[in-house]
Amino acid sequence: MAAVRGWVVLDAIRLRDGATWVLVLVTIAFFAYVFIAGRLTRDETKRVIVILALVLACAMFWAGFEQAGSSLSLFAERFTLRDVAGFEVPAAWFQSLNPAFIILLAPVYSALWVWLARRNLEPGAPMKFALGLIILGLGFVVMIGAAALVASGRQVLPTWLIFTYLLHTMGELALSPVGLSAMTKLAPQRFVGQMMGIWFMANSLGYVIASSIAGTFDTGNLGAWPGLYTQIVLTTVGTGLVLLVFSRPLRSSWAACAEGGRMSAGAPLLPQLTLRAVVLGSCCPPCSPARTLTSACSPA
Repeated sequence: MAAVRGWVVLDAIRLRDGATWVLVLVTIAFFAYVFIAGRLTRDETKRVIVILALVLACAMFWAGFEQAGSSLSLFAERFTLRDVAGFEVPAAWFQSLNPAFIILLAPVYSALWVWLARRNLEPGAPMKFALGLIILGLGFVVMIGAAALVASGRQVLPTWLIFTYLLHTMGELALSPVGLSAMTKLAPQRFVGQMMGIWFMANSLGYVIASSIAGTFDTGNLGAWPGLYTQIVLTTVGTGLVLLVFSRPLRSSWAACAEGGRMSAGAPLLPQLTLRAVVLGSCCPPCSPARTLTSACSPA
């Protein structure tokens, strides 16, 4: 209220930077506590390491994905040809591409995971996260070309943004729905609630990092835009490749969730909290496809 009345002057950049440090420090402090004072068993330690890797990957993903509401929206408004038969398509309408692609592709992804699970070929959460990051990076590869054209003084067709949003949505569908499921499956029983909170904190961290990245896009320096998108590509694809390399050892800890029998068939199931997660809920390998819409796992 004081800020609204002008009694206190708020600096948005300082608030953003402060929020970033708070989220980083709280995350570090929480995992330090869990590893040092959490009295974890050897199996639980391995699973928490997987959770830490997924939390970092989650933050990196949303830092890139949330350019949709900032630098990509700016690109749509100022550098995209939006005239269709005399009607100028509002830049905000490009934001509808992501939900439209989700509706179209969600059944495809769901059927694919079930089909792979029946053949014991469904990738684990680390692999899905890696694929999500890599596909997200490929979306920004498209934007490198579009930004290069804009830097040469031209406006571009909407197809550049359409393909970018398509790839970003494909990456989101590979990564986002399995997040809460992974937390509930991998977290030690006494830390399940806190781990779910850390998952949402990773989302928040990704959002504030996204705002920092968006602040570097200067419309007065269009020549820098291809390089900025290249940095996002190197960061997201690089993180995805690292996760891909370590996906096999991480998957062994993931599989221990079911093999160790941490959750029995009679344990309460924590439901997915988003429609996407319900539609695309994943399952660790030993589970039957019939349980793919639940967020907990029991031994076969």
